[in-house]
Amino acid sequence: MPLDTDCPNCGAPMRAVTGRGYLVCGHCSTIRFPEESRDGVRLLGGKSGMGCPVCARELSLGSVLDHTVLCCPNCRGILCGQAAFSRLVALRRALHDGPRLEDRRLNPEELERRLPCPTCGAPMDTYPYHGPGRVVIDACAGCRLIWLDAGELDIIGRS
Repeated sequence: MPLDTDCPNCGAPMRAVTGRGYLVCGHCSTIRFPEESRDGVRLLGGKSGMGCPVCARELSLGSVLDHTVLCCPNCRGILCGQAAFSRLVALRRALHDGPRLEDRRLNPEELERRLPCPTCGAPMDTYPYHGPGRVVIDACAGCRLIWLDAGELDIIGRS
């Protein structure tokens, strides 16, 4: 789903307000709160200059619990730093008040995937996240980045 970053009232470009999770029109001051994905990502638009490692679309600026991430507007994957990933997992778990998901079995085929790092282009390491949730995440040790496929942060947070 492409992200519409033009103002719905006047058509002028909207810009992301850092740390606030919304867009504002510089012309008429309209504020728009993008809808959250299952992982809690709000797409804020903007160009990153980096391609999605899954579908090659340009990654956009996004916000998860007031943390800035890069997100694919097409496949909804998330790219974040290792420290941000740890904070997001802790916050998502602390905010989850429903029943915990049971651990799922890992699909060994998921461990065979080698996505290119959006920053350096090297193949990212693929490994099971050893906390609750049992998802397979992709990481670039050199760039200290984590790639999460759509839904994986949600699974980890509810496990």
